[in-house]
Amino acid sequence: MSKNIALTLACGDYEITRPLLEGKVRADGIDLTIVTKMDSATRHWRFLRHGEFDVAEVSGSSYLAARDNNLPFRAIPVFLHRRFRHGFMFINTTKDIKKPADLIGRKVGVKTLMTTAVLWMRGLLENEYNVPLKSIEWFSEINNDVDVALPKDLKLTELPDDKSVETMLADGELDAVLHSDLIKPFVAKDARVARLFPDHKSEEIAYYRKTGIFPIMHVLGLKQAVVEQYPWVAINLFKAFDEAKTVAMQRMQNPRIVPLAWYRDAWEEQENILGPDPWEYGLTDKNRKNLETLIGYSHEQGLIKRRIPLDELFLNVSQGSGRGDKFTF
Repeated sequence: MSKNIALTLACGDYEITRPLLEGKVRADGIDLTIVTKMDSATRHWRFLRHGEFDVAEVSGSSYLAARDNNLPFRAIPVFLHRRFRHGFMFINTTKDIKKPADLIGRKVGVKTLMTTAVLWMRGLLENEYNVPLKSIEWFSEINNDVDVALPKDLKLTELPDDKSVETMLADGELDAVLHSDLIKPFVAKDARVARLFPDHKSEEIAYYRKTGIFPIMHVLGLKQAVVEQYPWVAINLFKAFDEAKTVAMQRMQNPRIVPLAWYRDAWEEQENILGPDPWEYGLTDKNRKNLETLIGYSHEQGLIKRRIPLDELFLNVSQGSGRGDKFTF
C-alpha cells in the first residue's frame, strides 16, 4: 500500500483555501497538516526566519529578499492574497494633506519597509504620483522578515517596542501611515485619521484600467529541502490549490451564502471590471506583469540587489502541453 508524505502548511483561512482545509480537495500523494491561526506577519517570520513549516503562504516582498540572499526557499505561482492598496494610505486630518504630493517632506509610518503592501504603496507613490521616496522620513514599527542592507541615504527610524504607528498618527507624531490593514483609529472613526484617497475605489479601478494590475501580496513558499527530496510536490500542490479555488469560486457564485444585500451586484461588478478570474494562478501574462512590477519596485527601493527573473523565483508547474486536464500552460 502506497504511503503519502506528510507536510505542514501554514496559510490563511480563506474561501479559496477552505476546500483544502475541510478535506474536500486533497493534494495527490500528500497529507497536509494545515495551520491557520496566526496573523500574516507572524507566519512570514516563522517560515523565513526559522523554517517552521514545509509550505507557507508568504509575503511576496519578503520572498524576493529571501531569494536575493540565497535563503533555502522556493515558491510556486499560487497567489492566495491580492489587494488594491490605495485605500490603505492614511493621513492625520490636521496636517493639511490633500493629495499624494503633500507627503513630500513628511513623516510616514509603516509596519516594515519590506511588508508587501507597503512595497506596493511606496511604488505607487513614486511611480504613479511622483512622490520621491527619499523625500519622506520613514518610521518602521517591527523589523523585516529578512535582514537586508538598506540604502544609506534612506531616512529611516526604527521605533521602540512601546511605539505604534497607528497611535502616533492619531496623536499627530506622524503625518501619514501606510498599512497592510485598516488601522484601529480609522475603524473607530477617529476624526483625526482619514484616507489619503477618500474615493479610493475609483482610484483603484482607474489604476487597474491603466495597468491591468490587481496587486499580488503573497506567494506560496516551500522549503528547498522539500523540493529537492520530492520534486513532484510543486506540481501536485499547484493542482490542489487551483482545484480548491475553482470549487470555492463556484460556491461563492451563490448569493444566499453571504449576508450582504447587494453581494451579487458586487460579484458582477468585479467580473465586469477585473474579468472572470482575477485570482488566477500560474505565470500568465497578467501575473508576469504584476510580479515584474513588484520586483521592479523592490529593486528600486533597495530591498533586493538585482531584478530576479521570474523563472528563478518560481518552480515550473507545467506538465507539458496537452497533458493533465486543465493544467496546461
